[in-house]
This record gives sequence, C-alpha cells and structure tokens, in this order.
Amino acid sequence: MKPTNRFKRVASKPNKSVRLSQSINDPERCTNQSSKSVTIRTRTTPSHNQTQPQPQPQPKLKIQPSPVSDPCFGDTTILPPHFFQIDALDLAPRLLGKFLRRDDVVLQITEVEAYRPNDSACHGRFGITPRTAPVFGPGGNAYVYLCYGLHTMLNVVADKEGVGAAVLIRACAPVCGLETIKQRRGQQTEKPILLTGPGKVGQALGISTEWSNHPLYSPGGLELLDGPEPDKILIGPRVGIEYALPEHVNAPWRFAIAGTSWISAPKNTLRPP
Repeated sequence: MKPTNRFKRVASKPNKSVRLSQSINDPERCTNQSSKSVTIRTRTTPSHNQTQPQPQPQPKLKIQPSPVSDPCFGDTTILPPHFFQIDALDLAPRLLGKFLRRDDVVLQITEVEAYRPNDSACHGRFGITPRTAPVFGPGGNAYVYLCYGLHTMLNVVADKEGVGAAVLIRACAPVCGLETIKQRRGQQTEKPILLTGPGKVGQALGISTEWSNHPLYSPGGLELLDGPEPDKILIGPRVGIEYALPEHVNAPWRFAIAGTSWISAPKNTLRPP
C-alpha cells in the first residue's frame, strides 16, 4: 500500500455551530483472550458399552477470497502504543487487515473511517465532556459510545493524548468464534450482513461503553493484533455526516479493503485512490 500522504487532507476549521448526528460523528444522536483459532466441536454421549467416538469439528466459515488470509495467531503480536500515536488519517488505512480479539472472537478489520481534530464531523468538536473525554485519551485506547442509544460503536483513539481524534471501525470479517458472533448478533447467518456495520462489530465483540479508555495494546480483554497489509484499498467519503461542513462531508476519509464483500453500505461511493 502506498504511503498514506496520498490521501487528501482537508484544512480543518473550528465550527461553533454544528448540528448533532450519528457515528463517531455524534454522541448525542448516536450515542480471556485466546491466541489460537477456536473450533466448535459437537459432543456425543456414549453408552456404557461403547467406545466414545472422536468429536467432529463443525464446518468452518468460508469467506469470499480477499487480499488478506487467515493468520497463525500463535505468531501474531499485539500492536504497540506508538503504532496508534499518529494522525488519524494515517492510522485509518493502517488498521485495515489488523485483528480485534476478545475471548474466543477474532475479527479482521475491513473498513474504517478517520475523524480528526477540528473536524466538524468528529466528537472532539464538542471539547472534553464526560462523554467525549475518552477520545482525548492516548492513541491506542478504545472510545466506545452508543448510537441512537442502541448500537455500540468501537473507535480506536489516534494521535497523542489531548488531541481528540479517532478511527471508527465500520466493518470486519469473522476469523474465529463464529458461533459466539452469531449468538451475540442474534443472527444465524454467515453472510456479510453479520458484521458489515459499526454497531454490528460492537455487538459481535460483546462490548459496552464501559470499554472506553481500555488500552487496546494491553494483553487481555480487548486487543488489537498485527495483521497483513491489504494489497489494494478503496477510499471514499464518510457515511452519515451530512450535517458537517462541505469540505468534511466530501473528504475521502473512509477506507476499505478492495476485493472483499465484508464492507458496509453504501459501497458505490468507494473507489481506488
């Protein structure tokens, strides 16, 4: 992937009068790890005079071929704090292909959005409040908020402490813990609808707003792991921020892995850089 300086940076201007919205864009309207893949096995109860048969693994989820492949989690490391302490616009594409892990669930990040300081679509525009304070934490922390009081949205705080920037995780692909994901989502499907949307990702991970300020670089709980860099990516404007200033509405600060169906709608606004 080419250096991220090819992405257009829009001059950020403070906006004193901005309407409220949804996604990392608006907190008002939107308000035991395992280092190996988990295989769900069926159990059989033998009779007293029978030999117990060997358990058979359930079929594995087949994901549409993409530029990323299943990793060996025995060799996968947690990303260090300095990885995150860069401009959100640089961090966002670097998160593509990385892995989120909580308990037996491992998800691969396929789509993200960047939100920067003085960005009229960023929660940081409200300043430090009890609700937005986590976004001003050090890069590598989690910032979790509710959208419409229902959907848990996971963001990765970017840059240095006090800056007020983050990257929203918009979509992922399942790697491990498929049955747990289905149960948490309340959907018995293996189609992309399972994880294509930021609220779906939060639900699949089983997190709440209490996870805000959690360091994603710390072992245990919720971790962000290293992963392969995608061969090609797509860029486009962010979703649901029509209330923001025109230069921020049109800024191509949404990033996705090319060649995978695990991307949220709308897809027709994404294009090669």
